[in-house]
Amino acid sequence: MNSSNKGKKSKKLLLIGLDNAGKTSLLLSLQKNTNLLSYYSLKPTQGLNIVNFPDRDTLFNIWDFGGQEQFRKDYLQHLDEYLTEVDKLIFVIDVQDTERYEIALQYLVRIIESLKRIESNIDLSIFLHKFDPGLEKLPHFTDKNIALNIVNKIKKIVPPNFHYKMFKTSIYTVFQKSSMII
Repeated sequence: MNSSNKGKKSKKLLLIGLDNAGKTSLLLSLQKNTNLLSYYSLKPTQGLNIVNFPDRDTLFNIWDFGGQEQFRKDYLQHLDEYLTEVDKLIFVIDVQDTERYEIALQYLVRIIESLKRIESNIDLSIFLHKFDPGLEKLPHFTDKNIALNIVNKIKKIVPPNFHYKMFKTSIYTVFQKSSMII
């Protein structure tokens, strides 16, 4: 550990979701990377990418899980191990990829099953990501339609005793999140 990181509390955070959901872009935003070329040159994450960086009094240990199907199967088989000492799990859904909502929700179901099995108290956030400025003006992406097409389905998936938060997120304006009514 770098000597400048001594005394900092450590936080382990997992970014999980389908491929192309925007997990690595979120990671760059969390690191306060504002270089647009970093975003344009992104390639799909192959396997697992672990990044450590300090922010104020905390050392973040962020695990960015590549979302391609072959990797998802492996993660699910070993998820109990990956969840060890996790403080926060962010499940990322590409809100613009409407054709893959069901696949994303099936993946979320499997992750929640693991969280229940290990009786975890991990802080769970669900990001409806790529909710970019102006998107809500399109008929399919009004709050009413988002609620019908995905939010209500998520509410049925997540057990009532689970504490979680859901956000509409975008990396535009260097990452922004706003609460969803749940």
